[in-house]
Amino acid sequence: MMEQVFNSWSCRVYCAGPLFNQPERDEMTLIADNLNRAGFPVYLPHRDGMEFRLVHHVLTGKGWPAADAARFLHEAIFALDIYQLVVECEAVVWNLNGRVPDEGAVAEAAIAWTLGKPLVAFHADARTLISGRLNPMLVGLVEFETVSEIEAIPAKIVATIQGDCDSPVTKNRLPRRIETAVEAGRTLWIAMKEQQTHPDDEAIAEIVERLFADGPRLNVTS
Repeated sequence: MMEQVFNSWSCRVYCAGPLFNQPERDEMTLIADNLNRAGFPVYLPHRDGMEFRLVHHVLTGKGWPAADAARFLHEAIFALDIYQLVVECEAVVWNLNGRVPDEGAVAEAAIAWTLGKPLVAFHADARTLISGRLNPMLVGLVEFETVSEIEAIPAKIVATIQGDCDSPVTKNRLPRRIETAVEAGRTLWIAMKEQQTHPDDEAIAEIVERLFADGPRLNVTS
């Protein structure tokens, strides 16, 4: 078991990356587990947050039209992830692997960069955009340096924290639309933790419904 040599730097890390098939989820879990062994608590969206298809299935089973359930569930997922990025997590690890980088992870990395939070990019994929190089608008967010081995990620986070990072944006300086998403996400996260709902998708669906849904549902007949 890896010795926890980074305990003095054990900030919470948001793990951003592709999660749309089992190999992608397995790789993200390896990244998160490696960070845990090094002493970093993490937020891994598909494990610690909500999985769209499972909660959506519960909501439609309760009588919500599929399009309406998808709309307010998307709002809930956005708010929860924004809250994690802005408040709960002090750093972000960004997995760039894939034929093209995952769109959601790109947005999360850009938010972390804008907030001035330590950001580390992992890339071990031969597929790139321009002559073996990644898109400069992406790697520019990490000073044009990526990590190619999962085991090297914790040390890179420590080095990034120790480096000359911009002062993180405080809550009092956040734009109103970010504050709105953060507060909604905070409410959802607290409710999930208090009721110990994860991975109880029915209980999660009830919370999402209460916080984000509006309009009448359809009657469900047996």
